[in-house]
Amino acid sequence: MGPRTREFLRISNPVRQSVLGDRIGVADTTLTRFVGLMGRGSLAPGHGLLIRPSNGVHTLWMRFSIDVLLLDKQHRVLSAYRSLRPFRVTAINWKASSALELPSGTIVATSTQLGDELHLAPVAP
Repeated sequence: MGPRTREFLRISNPVRQSVLGDRIGVADTTLTRFVGLMGRGSLAPGHGLLIRPSNGVHTLWMRFSIDVLLLDKQHRVLSAYRSLRPFRVTAINWKASSALELPSGTIVATSTQLGDELHLAPVAP
């Protein structure tokens, strides 16, 4: 079996007619979930990371603030954290099945609200 192709998603909010990102990476292994965005110097607009499974995240050892959305299995927004600074931890949401990490300011720019159902679509490599 060859190396795994990196998967990217386009995540939109149909209710708000906005796009949260079109280059969202997926962290779905023990190692990729643990590493997350650690070590990066920034997160470009349109980029992000979907961590699954996850019911909360930390920003330990990160160098920049991020927006975080905790989502249920239907990709509904359960919790939102705006501009979560480095060395912080979100509350655990036991109903969450994934966490979406985005550039700081994305939640406000896209008008994303609790209860919004996001749409995830694969992006061609």
